[in-house]
Amino acid sequence: MAQQTVSDRERERARYRRRRALLRGAVAAFSTLVVLALIVLVVVSAPGWDRVQRTFFDWQDAKDSAGPIAEAFWLNIRLFVVAELLILVIALVVAVVRVSTNPALAPIRLLATIYTDVFRGTPTLLVVLLVGFGVPALDLTGLPTSLFWLGVVALSLSYGAYVAEVIRAGIVSIHPTQWNSGRALGLSYTATLRHVVLPQALRRVTPPLLNDFVSLQKDTALLSTIGLVEALRQANIISNRDFVFTPLVVAAVLFIAATIVLARLADWLTIRSLRREGGVIV
Repeated sequence: MAQQTVSDRERERARYRRRRALLRGAVAAFSTLVVLALIVLVVVSAPGWDRVQRTFFDWQDAKDSAGPIAEAFWLNIRLFVVAELLILVIALVVAVVRVSTNPALAPIRLLATIYTDVFRGTPTLLVVLLVGFGVPALDLTGLPTSLFWLGVVALSLSYGAYVAEVIRAGIVSIHPTQWNSGRALGLSYTATLRHVVLPQALRRVTPPLLNDFVSLQKDTALLSTIGLVEALRQANIISNRDFVFTPLVVAAVLFIAATIVLARLADWLTIRSLRREGGVIV
């Protein structure tokens, strides 16, 4: 097999692209540093900066509160992981039911539609309060009474509706020829959905799904309203005890650290998806 040679013009184009990439990176880095320096200068030169620093950014207060808040934040992580798994199961089932054309599933499709409409239209905080205080009040055997599981159920119900619509949109966005191709190969409706349509749909909606899970990580703090001592609740306890607000900033930093990885992963997947589909990345 003959070795493919690269022309001088192609090498020059590659060198030009590398120079342009380096130049654009340098300009972006310089402009970012300038903007950040200006912001810092404006903030620290403000007349009330000393008071703000003592109240919100005291280093000693941050060190004293970091341990208890980090311990409580482990609860946020557990809530997020368990709820995310349940949300994916709920959303996938609801989305598949809603796109089904089987007439026997009409009552279930109606229930799935009502579920998505109700829980997408209800604020997550209200769902947390209704589940956290309403379910134990029913006093029915078999219903969860643990605050952890009540919180997981509330988040799963609320976010399951959002994620179900995202997955359903992904399934609907797949071109009909993909369905026809699967059926032409002799696959049943269920097999075509499972092996042909769903893999493409889930790959297409992965970036928006990750964005929903970034929001889920933050909304685990809402469970403090039903009594769970997670990171935000622990920071509030320390703030009320010591009359300082630095613990709240510490809690915010932990939430940012936990979500920034998911946020960057969502950005990367979005860019990769656009490149795969021929989009232009500026």
